[in-house]
Amino acid sequence: MNQKKWVLMATAQTPTNIAVIKYWGKRDETLILTITAAIGMRPWFYPLMISVSPLIQTTFCTTTTVAVSPLFHQDRMWLNGKEMSLSGIRYQNCLREIRSRANDVEDEKKGIKIEKKDWEKLHVHIASYNNFPTAAGLASSAAGFACLVFALAKLMNVKDDEGKLSTIARQGSGSACRSLFGGFVKWITGNKEDGSDSFSVQLADEKHWDDLVIIIAVVSSRQKETSSTTGMRESVETSMFIEHRAKDVVPQRIIQMEEAITRDFPSVARLTCADSNQFHAVCLDTCPPIFYMNDTSHRIISYVEKWNRSEGTPQVAYTFDAGPNAVLIARNRNIATQLLQRLLFYFPPPLDTDLNSYVLGDASILKDVGIQSVKDVEYLPQPPGISNNNASLKYKGDVNYFICTKPGRGPVLLSDESQALLNAETGLPK
Repeated sequence: MNQKKWVLMATAQTPTNIAVIKYWGKRDETLILTITAAIGMRPWFYPLMISVSPLIQTTFCTTTTVAVSPLFHQDRMWLNGKEMSLSGIRYQNCLREIRSRANDVEDEKKGIKIEKKDWEKLHVHIASYNNFPTAAGLASSAAGFACLVFALAKLMNVKDDEGKLSTIARQGSGSACRSLFGGFVKWITGNKEDGSDSFSVQLADEKHWDDLVIIIAVVSSRQKETSSTTGMRESVETSMFIEHRAKDVVPQRIIQMEEAITRDFPSVARLTCADSNQFHAVCLDTCPPIFYMNDTSHRIISYVEKWNRSEGTPQVAYTFDAGPNAVLIARNRNIATQLLQRLLFYFPPPLDTDLNSYVLGDASILKDVGIQSVKDVEYLPQPPGISNNNASLKYKGDVNYFICTKPGRGPVLLSDESQALLNAETGLPK
């Protein structure tokens, strides 16, 4: 390794993900091995997971820059502009696993050559930024660790053979293993004690079902009172319901969801809603009980359930992770337009609100609703099923904002140096 002063960087961006079949409870807290599989989806802010989840498109995402240099004297990290410790076992596991798989790296333009043996002697700087609430039940840790592992792998020329990166990301945050793919992703539980067979696979990419629309109601940006890690531990120790869910319910739902994502929306919706409700039932069955949802969350569930029943078949699915924020999946754009109209009727913004800061993401849906300003929201027609204009039906200010998005891709490498969070000469935050 040449001793010339240099800084080599890589910047990546990763959407968050939301589980449609959720994992809750670990059999090994150090390796983060789950007691159930899961499926998720990635919105163009997120992925969904099995744990199945989809990935959701890029308004909700983590951006991470990693840098290496002989100038660095220790590993350092900054999250949202504030330096934080890397001493935690989750960070150390990820750094150790990535370094052990690093390969030769050469940048001829910068005159940099790093041999495989050099990586153990080099330190890294990491800067990460979430453009969405952290620790508020919107999978910030999943996006964060997935982005970290992906960026480090690119920097150190680590090959992702047979999903090995997902087994590393899993050791940072369980759901992070799903965030390394786009579309619908399955986290396989595995049986081995070392966790080598617990990884994620992509069930369908983001183009498979691109007429789905996802609307996220951000009910609260506050950090949740009970962390997911603590909540899972307490549920495993005290809930009588969780064993039944892990052994008898989730395995069958995983099979059903894998079949349903062939574009059977009614089945996807029923499974997603039922699994979300059961997950929160396990939280309530925990001692002491864990309350992640609030009154606004319950109202959203009630409105969606009434609408679906009135139509005779599901139009919208809802799911809530460990927080009060609702992820609503509409079967197509027409239904999404009706959904946003209903949400704005029930949860109008304060009159002094900038509409563009209240509905983020795909602004064209607002045009489909016929909304151009906050005043227009006052004249929205009553959704079917409401018999009178009862002001008590409206809960102004109970939702912070909405995000309109769709199933999205996995992590990407950003080539534009202006998007880097670290200075290219010093390796310190900009």
